[in-house]
Amino acid sequence: MQELKDTQNELDDRNLAIDRVGVKALRFPLEVREKDGTTQRTVATTALAVDLPHHFKGTHMSRFVEVLNSHGNCLDVREMQKLPAELLGRLDASKAHVEFKFPFFRSKPAPVTGKAGVMDYEVIFEVEAGKDGSHDFILTVMVPVATLCPCSKAISERGAHNQRGVVTYSVRFNEPIWIEDLIDLVEKSASCELYSLLKRPDEKEVTERAYDNPVFVEDLVRNVAARSNAQDNITWYKVEAENFESIHNHNAYAVIEKPL
Repeated sequence: MQELKDTQNELDDRNLAIDRVGVKALRFPLEVREKDGTTQRTVATTALAVDLPHHFKGTHMSRFVEVLNSHGNCLDVREMQKLPAELLGRLDASKAHVEFKFPFFRSKPAPVTGKAGVMDYEVIFEVEAGKDGSHDFILTVMVPVATLCPCSKAISERGAHNQRGVVTYSVRFNEPIWIEDLIDLVEKSASCELYSLLKRPDEKEVTERAYDNPVFVEDLVRNVAARSNAQDNITWYKVEAENFESIHNHNAYAVIEKPL
């Protein structure tokens, strides 16, 4: 076979290193272990990248896909954590980064009737490895919640405005942690959690529960942060809350990050 020119390995004289270069928006089957021991199959949108030294013209994009596909047609979390180290070797890089974003599904019973409905949550796994042996893993969950405004309740004679919001909660940890536990932590911090299926007795329950538990967006992030501080295995967190305001043409937003 005729030897083809390797343009990527040619020298570049601009003296500019690239922090990350690779592929993204590549969908791939993923297996996620649930807290009860069962396995959930889902589909992740992936991003794989490495750094590029200043003297190389480009990286070999096909090798990212080769490494991903070398683990078969359905990747589990343990295999996923090996990918950055494999990319370091295949692409002669000093840092590698892998991101998997996927929907995670839970069956939730309604609070009064117990009728079950499926809820979906966005989850992100980010893994980074360095040639120096460093390794980093960040787990993020995006949890929809309901919040009721304390000010509106305090000043109104009839009712109070409420809205849906979303909490983006990222953690580093020193012991294994379950996706379900992070979702539960966030949902307990809101005025009320959301459900997929509600009958009339359930709707009455969640409406009154939210009214009895008003929280500002500031309260929401503080509640999540306080619960995180009480967890010995969480070494770092970032909690962001955004309320999709029902009586304003803007959203309310707050964030707390615990430094490393």
